[in-house]
Amino acid sequence: MKYTIDKQEKYSLLKLHEEKMDSTVAPALKSELITLHAEGVRNIILDLSEVKYTDSSGLSALLVGNRILQEDGGIFVLTCLSDHTLKLIRISQLDSVLNILPTVQEGVDAVLMHEIERDLRSETDN
Repeated sequence: MKYTIDKQEKYSLLKLHEEKMDSTVAPALKSELITLHAEGVRNIILDLSEVKYTDSSGLSALLVGNRILQEDGGIFVLTCLSDHTLKLIRISQLDSVLNILPTVQEGVDAVLMHEIERDLRSETDN
């Protein structure tokens, strides 16, 4: 699997350099998401601008990423989806489960907003 990671203080941006997110890529993507989470990354933005095709195993990897980050109070944001990938997510009725935004910058904004809300909630809990 070809990808790059840009680690920031509040999030990591993972950009997939693959045309297909299918059974040849999905296991490695799942592993990478789990590894990042294990390293303490709480928020991940996944840039799928180069991905043209996704199948069910690709969707499965996205759901794993979403679940592990949400369980930890983080956020998993998908950005720059192709029409095909977006259609598959909608057909699977996962558009209400996954955080999908048009651009990486909007993903960054969503993460930062999520962190502010999280901080405010923890302050009111104390």
